[in-house]
Amino acid sequence: MLTFIGLGLYDERSVTVEGRDAIRSADRVFAEFYTSRLVGTDIEELEAYHDTEIEVRAREGVERDPEAILAAAEENHAAFLTAGDTMISTTHTDLRLRAEERGIDTRVIHGVTAQSAASSLTGLQNYRFGKATTLPFPYAHGGDDVPGSVIDTIEANRDRGLHTVVYLDIKVGTGPTGPDPDHEEYMTADVAAGLLADGWEDALAVVVARAGSPDAVVAADRLSALAEREFGDPLHLLVIPGDLHHVEADALAGLADAPPELLEE
Repeated sequence: MLTFIGLGLYDERSVTVEGRDAIRSADRVFAEFYTSRLVGTDIEELEAYHDTEIEVRAREGVERDPEAILAAAEENHAAFLTAGDTMISTTHTDLRLRAEERGIDTRVIHGVTAQSAASSLTGLQNYRFGKATTLPFPYAHGGDDVPGSVIDTIEANRDRGLHTVVYLDIKVGTGPTGPDPDHEEYMTADVAAGLLADGWEDALAVVVARAGSPDAVVAADRLSALAEREFGDPLHLLVIPGDLHHVEADALAGLADAPPELLEE
């Protein structure tokens, strides 16, 4: 059996009760934190909370050479952990399909995702979100601007009146000069807002910082204004609103301190 478990958004307590029980009952527990991570905890605290050893795998050990995970799941019950939900923004469908092809039973225990939290915290209605996109560090795509694919996604959504979640780049184990096991870098919302204001347009945007934590921050303003602010520790994301229902506009004013004149545009 191979059970995929989403750990939620922030720390060792963000996992569901069902997920916690499955971790504690597993014979071996694997995890990856290269796509996202729980910024409110570390591996030692996770192991102590769940009273189990957790084997952290690098990207190559999950996507290219998952044999250790699959062999453990063939012999006994293995659990595979990620931040958020394992089958949404940190998708591991390929690993699940490999397990199924080998006759290994699989199960998914979901966790809270950044996208659902963004909707909840901002008051923007979930069914009014379009396709999400990720804004990479400039060095990661070989340029110094915003990739055209990011702009195309935002504008296609806005043409339909839809909001866009913009995930911000995470680099773990690789940096500007190539592979680096000690490198850990998180794009912050002010940096992202500056890139978009310069490389796209100075539109209304909403910062969501540390969703799921006790000190989550939600702030709405023009991108250029957000670029001048600091939002504290990661993880951060941006939302670019589309057309606003009057309840959504009220929510951005009341929950994110959006300037009234921007909501009237």
